[in-house]
Amino acid sequence: MKKRVTLTFPKRTVQMPVTYRLAKDFNVAANIIRAQVAPNQVGKLVVELSGDIDQLDAAIDWMRAQNIAVSLTLGEIYVDEDICVDCGLCTGVCPTEALTLNPETYKLVFTRSRCIVCEQCIPTCPVQAISTNL
Repeated sequence: MKKRVTLTFPKRTVQMPVTYRLAKDFNVAANIIRAQVAPNQVGKLVVELSGDIDQLDAAIDWMRAQNIAVSLTLGEIYVDEDICVDCGLCTGVCPTEALTLNPETYKLVFTRSRCIVCEQCIPTCPVQAISTNL
């Protein structure tokens, strides 16, 4: 089973080897999608966790016991085609190529099945045509 979560670390736990502990203690793989972590600052990770459902739940409970805020990412990316101007800026930041430009029409193409909801496209859009649909 897979769960996409956002982890928010207090300053004192930023140095903790969380992904190592998830793998070693809970047999849970952590695919880091986005990271904003710096010493002595609040850190944030968007991670896709993979493993047995019971192990995932135990790992999430352990992280919460370490004062790491865990929130499930359930939303999807939504592209408002009425607002989009097909500039292609979002395609440059999309790590999975879920957002591409059609080479013939130069229209934006959104392949939802490739999207990992990393949200990197949202602040990139100059006309705010991209949002999360929670």
